[in-house]
Amino acid sequence: MTTLSPLDAEVWLFDLDNTLYHHQYDLFGGVSSKMTQFIMERFSLPSDAALARQKDYFQTYGTTLSGLMLHHDVDPEDFLEYVHDIDYSILPPNPELNVLLQRLDARKVIFTNGTRKHARSVLEQLGIAENVSEIFDIADADYIPKPEAETYQKMLKKHAVTPEKAIMVEDMAINLRYPKEIGMQTVFIETDEEWAQPDPNLPNVIDYRTDDLTSWLADQLR
Repeated sequence: MTTLSPLDAEVWLFDLDNTLYHHQYDLFGGVSSKMTQFIMERFSLPSDAALARQKDYFQTYGTTLSGLMLHHDVDPEDFLEYVHDIDYSILPPNPELNVLLQRLDARKVIFTNGTRKHARSVLEQLGIAENVSEIFDIADADYIPKPEAETYQKMLKKHAVTPEKAIMVEDMAINLRYPKEIGMQTVFIETDEEWAQPDPNLPNVIDYRTDDLTSWLADQLR
């Protein structure tokens, strides 16, 4: 298979949280805290038990929401509206990333297990919304999250993406397995989250890795 140069990609698929911004800002920590609070209130649980349920559903089903929908018939829109009611101002604008995205001669698509509203809030806060016109969110995926293959296929169809001409950027290694299988180039954004790391017992699915998207793109565009 021919290796696709980043500069030759026709489509860039970007995850959102801990990918477009550095994980040190911990915006998703606010979302996670709201998930715990939601479970505490909905099921009258103490914080430790609520957090344990949250983590169990996340690790088992890919998102906490999937477990809540499966086992408790939780309305996804209610849950997502609640957990994304957070302070976005902790993210600083990133004008350098905006310039770099503008220089990429390709379509840019946000591919997230979050909501379109959440994605737009992040893009606006970072100051890069003008250079990212397409979003595929969890509602588009019928609330079936990455890394399920059917969700990737829905995204490919909706946004007319040819895998061999696309690059996917993600902070969760498991979400790069299927893209690699179908011919995409992959970029892994490294964080300190243990659950996000590549499985050493599985074949490598990572073509590029970095802990900072902005600096990596700057290197590619030199």
